[in-house]
Amino acid sequence: MNKNILLCGVGGQGTVLASKLLAAAAMEKGIPVMSAETIGMAQKGGSVFSHLRMGEGLYAPMLRSGTADLIIGFEPAEAVRMLPYLAEGGSVVVSSTPVIPVTSVLKTSPYDGSEMIAYLKKQVRDLIVIDGAAACREVGSPKALNMVLLGAALGGGVLPFTTEEIKNVMQKRVKPQFYELNCRALDYAAKTGKEGN
Repeated sequence: MNKNILLCGVGGQGTVLASKLLAAAAMEKGIPVMSAETIGMAQKGGSVFSHLRMGEGLYAPMLRSGTADLIIGFEPAEAVRMLPYLAEGGSVVVSSTPVIPVTSVLKTSPYDGSEMIAYLKKQVRDLIVIDGAAACREVGSPKALNMVLLGAALGGGVLPFTTEEIKNVMQKRVKPQFYELNCRALDYAAKTGKEGN
């Protein structure tokens, strides 16, 4: 079964690592996979997104509009920006915690992400919203957001992998001192992901 996944966020959130772990998990299962990342603007605060395609008959890594089965949004505005890629009936897992852009800081109008989440709730039927900041506090590090969101997607049943399969590839690709933290983040979100709806 083919699966098209789009991960989006801003620089410093671990978007590319999450994409690489999913690609590695696919390869471990013998699933053909292609990926492409836009990381040229990956300095802190710059948009970062990753296209990931799994399955037979792949000919290019980039997704066309309206073909993503799943969007994992590390930041609410970035998820809204990528929404045209979502297929009809597709799923979105998103952190409700905004990353305040410099342009918003300079303006008087505040950005707290709530308008973006409200818009997603109107547009997406299968939506999992995670309070990323609260989840990261619970698991013990703000750097665990990528694993929190992967765990929520796993718990929501929208990824073709188990938590254990992701842990196995993570053990080979993540520094040992971060492995336990990332496992906690995966487990936390996999159990509580649906509560964020």
